[in-house]
Amino acid sequence: QVQLVESGGGLVQPGGSLRLSCIASGNIFSIHNMGWYRQATGKERELVADITNGGSTKYADSVKGRFTISKDNAEHGVNLQMTNLKPEDAAVYYCNGRVQTDYSTVMDYWGKGTLVTVSS
Repeated sequence: QVQLVESGGGLVQPGGSLRLSCIASGNIFSIHNMGWYRQATGKERELVADITNGGSTKYADSVKGRFTISKDNAEHGVNLQMTNLKPEDAAVYYCNGRVQTDYSTVMDYWGKGTLVTVSS
């Protein structure tokens, strides 16, 4: 079993910043990539940012230039630095990890989510 635990959500004013963190633990052979998704009320879950084991990154167009994803290699983790937050960034943010647990098994795992509220 693999667990992903997010932290760092909260309330921030428009234009403010937040840093989300996610730590993976459990039966981890290797991690292929980790990422952040978000789901706003009444909307589908969408990719925010993703980073591969090799460090390649991908961002949603709506967050490019404002959000930065980075790996925490020491902790099997991933961070998301969010700046210049907008009301439309408000959502539950979920950490995702594509984890290899043995020589042949690769699965997607999800955290329980952390709420980001952007409001004045």
